[in-house]
Order: sequence, then structure tokens, then C-alpha cells
Amino acid sequence: MIRALLSGGISFALTVGLGWPMVQYLRAQRAGKAISEDQPASHKEKAGTPTFGGLIIWVPTLIVTAIAINWVDHRSILLPLGMIAATGAIGFIDDLGTLQERVGFRGGLSWRVKICLLTLLAIGAAWVLYSGLEVESVNVPWAGSYALGPAYIAIAVVTIVATTSAVAVTDGLDTLAGGTTLFAFVAYGVIAFVQGQDFVATFAFIIAGANLGFLWYNAHPARVIMGDTGALALGSSLAIVALMTGHWLLLPLIGVVFVAEAVSNIIQISYFRLSGGKRIFLRAPLHHHFEELGWKEPTVVTRFWVVAFVAAMVGVGLALAVPE
Repeated sequence: MIRALLSGGISFALTVGLGWPMVQYLRAQRAGKAISEDQPASHKEKAGTPTFGGLIIWVPTLIVTAIAINWVDHRSILLPLGMIAATGAIGFIDDLGTLQERVGFRGGLSWRVKICLLTLLAIGAAWVLYSGLEVESVNVPWAGSYALGPAYIAIAVVTIVATTSAVAVTDGLDTLAGGTTLFAFVAYGVIAFVQGQDFVATFAFIIAGANLGFLWYNAHPARVIMGDTGALALGSSLAIVALMTGHWLLLPLIGVVFVAEAVSNIIQISYFRLSGGKRIFLRAPLHHHFEELGWKEPTVVTRFWVVAFVAAMVGVGLALAVPE
């Protein structure tokens, strides 16, 4: 645990140190984000804030992981790193289409295209987990661990795609996605350590530390926006870490904020189409609904953080209840 905690601290310090020049570089490159008309009116002031902020998380993560984890003995860590690279690249391309001074295609990738790409990546990752790493179990509190066989592949695909998409939907307010994923990674870091998977715990804390360093620059009013470059990669790597611990069943609890955000979006879109234009929420996803109710952005974020922290604690508690 000492290595994991120290690695997380180093990751935080490196992220804060590299963050400032990276933010300045993004500003110099005019990487300002355009604000969609679907956003609340209060978000118009965010227009022009540099996006691609996920790069501030992933550069230090790669550096610290290369130093802190023995890749020769723990080659399985290449799977979450590979997912970070692949989903981060998809997010980067999508973010290019959301710039104020757009280059090439406009509006970024459609959700349909992103889901198709994520599904293909998830199938590959699920196959590696099952056939390469021989991970195929589910841990059930107070019951035990059970092997699922080939059915695990389908479950892993759904887990990866759903988690990645849900985290991306959550990324709509300053520090919201960063803070909620931070608690989730810390929770799974603790779970992995208790299991004896020190290298998974170290990796989780490295991402948590980098995420915390990113929040230094993403604090309201944000100097940089995470973008899908960060959100898609955070979601996919969180799903992989959860699957590697065998505690993916707890992911909807530990990531309850992501679930609420994604479900609110699905309900709003479905009801809008079925009812001919009516809405259940004032605006979706859920964080925008509370903004429309009059909550200030920091209030929404803080209360969502509180929910995420409590969910993470309960999740760790339930993980400890699995018999050895």
C-alpha cells in the first residue's frame, strides 16, 4: 500500500507541475471549446475554455506507471493502458469537432459512431480479460466468487461500454466527472489492495492522483475542460480495473452518479420521442436539471461528490463482505 499511496502522491505533483504549461499550450493553440445550445444559458461564459484536458491526466499517468509498476511481471497492466490510449484517441477526435474554430468535420463524432467504436474496443478487451488474463469471475458479497465462463465476455463488453458512456455523460460541470471518478478509483484501489493485487491498486491510485492534479486546473471556473479525451479514457479504464478485481457487480453502486446521469439522459430522450416533444426533466442529463431548478454549479457538484463518496465507502464495505 505504501507504493500505491506514494505513486498517487507523485502522480498528483507531476500533474500539477505539468498542468500549467499544458494549459498555456492549449490556449496558444486556440483549443477553446464551443458551447452547445443544449447547455443551460449560464454555460455560455465557458465558451473558449481550452478542452483536451484529459491529456493533463494521461501524460503523468503514463510516466508514473512506467516507473512504479514492473511491466515485465505485470503485463496485464497493458490492457487498461491500451484502453486509455484507444478511447482517449476517440475522445481527442471528438473534441476536435467541438472547438470554436473547428477544423474538418463539425460537431465531433455522433454518439452512434462512438458507441460502435467503443463496442469494438470492448469486445477486444473482454476477450483479453477472458482468454489472456483468465479473468472470468464475479464476487458477490456474503456469497463468494463464481466463475461465469464464456458469458463473462458479454458481461465485460456491456460493463465497459456502459461505464465509458456514463462517465462521458457526467462530464458537464467543472470538476464533476473528475471528482466522481476520483472516488471510484480510490475505492477500487483499496479493493485491489485487500485482494493482494498491489499493482492494480498502484495503477488505480496513480490515476486518482493524476485526476486530483487535474482538478487543480478544472476547479470552478475551470481553466481547462476534460473533454472526451479524458472522460472516455477514465470510464474505460475504470471499467477494466473493476473487471480485473472481479467486483464489477459493485460498479453501479460505486459509480451511482454515473448511473443516475446516464439513466436520466436515456429517460429524457426516450420520453421526448414517445410523447412527441414532452420532457420529464427540466434538462438532461441530471446535473443540468438541478441547475435549471436554481442550484449553482458548485452546489450541484459538491452534492454529487457527497453522494459519490458515500457510495464508494459502501462499495468498499460490500467488497470486504465477500468470503475468501
